[in-house]
Amino acid sequence: MRRLASDARGVTIVEFALVAPVMLLMIMGLGELAYDAYVQVVLTGAMQKAGRDSTIQGASAIASTIDATVMSQVNAAAPRATGASSRKSYATFGYIDPEPFTDTNGDGIREKGECFTDINGNGIWDADPGISGQGGAGDAVVYTMTITYPRLFPLYRWLGWGANATTSATTILKNQPYASQTASTPATICT
Repeated sequence: MRRLASDARGVTIVEFALVAPVMLLMIMGLGELAYDAYVQVVLTGAMQKAGRDSTIQGASAIASTIDATVMSQVNAAAPRATGASSRKSYATFGYIDPEPFTDTNGDGIREKGECFTDINGNGIWDADPGISGQGGAGDAVVYTMTITYPRLFPLYRWLGWGANATTSATTILKNQPYASQTASTPATICT
């Protein structure tokens, strides 16, 4: 019995069996994080180029082509990725905020009866006064692309994550002044 207790043969295989699952999880986890970072960088780079292409006159007519170019670059890094884009235009960069209002009761929430500046001219207070689309000459545009792609490793099953990862990139640009910009003075409304 004493000889059996001092026998160290086979200990390495037992130690490996204990350490290997943890090591594999760590390696797959780091691989997944690196892959996610890579996809994000590819998306961001594609969005920067698309943003520059979107500022020229007539870009609203080729918006779907610009989106398809972004997706083709993303699909080179993350096959089977799907995406959705959105564009909102604002007369100036300063309007990319909720419409300002007079907070008479000091609660930080716009309520009925508090006056507000109607930036987009629709007669109601908006948390986002942007107008869908590319806008016109000189408008500031917030262009966002959100993509969903399958995860690289099956690690998500053990960690309770979804089978797909989602990421997005946003670029804010100002359309070139290729025409006269229509300027309007926002009205103050108290309803």
